[in-house]
Amino acid sequence: MSTRHILLGLLASGPSHGYDLKRRHDERFPQARPLAYGQVYTTLQRLVRDGLAEVEGTGSDGGPERTAYRATEDGLGELARWAGEVAPPAPFVTNEIFAKVVVSILTGGDADAYLLAQRAAHMGRMRELTALKSAPGADLTTVLSADYALNHLDADLRWMTTTAARLTTLTAEVCTT
Repeated sequence: MSTRHILLGLLASGPSHGYDLKRRHDERFPQARPLAYGQVYTTLQRLVRDGLAEVEGTGSDGGPERTAYRATEDGLGELARWAGEVAPPAPFVTNEIFAKVVVSILTGGDADAYLLAQRAAHMGRMRELTALKSAPGADLTTVLSADYALNHLDADLRWMTTTAARLTTLTAEVCTT
């Protein structure tokens, strides 16, 4: 996910300061890794440097002084271009779970036990996400974000089942090369 484009998207609705942008990001993308304040301000500085955002003004409203930023016309154009691009499927899939299965085989570990433990961890996370999206008052952003994560976890579980069924063959291949 492109932090610069997400922040530009949040600025498209009007000027905001870094604190507000971080809060809105974390609300709009509840299953994403929360942004660090340093990341927000570094990204804002780069957006200003690149002419995609500009300082709207500063104010304190009785608290610490805050700088408000707004998207420029160039920034809105960049945002529209980015939002219209089809995200290409990853050309290579890096899968930590698969790597750990292979390393387990190479080191004489119990790949089947590892897959069972990983499956239990995935199932636990799926229960958490299902509870989160089923909670009274859950907003659509939370529901859709949880659904996205659940579908990915389900794909991992299906892969683990297939891999567990093929461990004997995989072990033979890994140990002969």
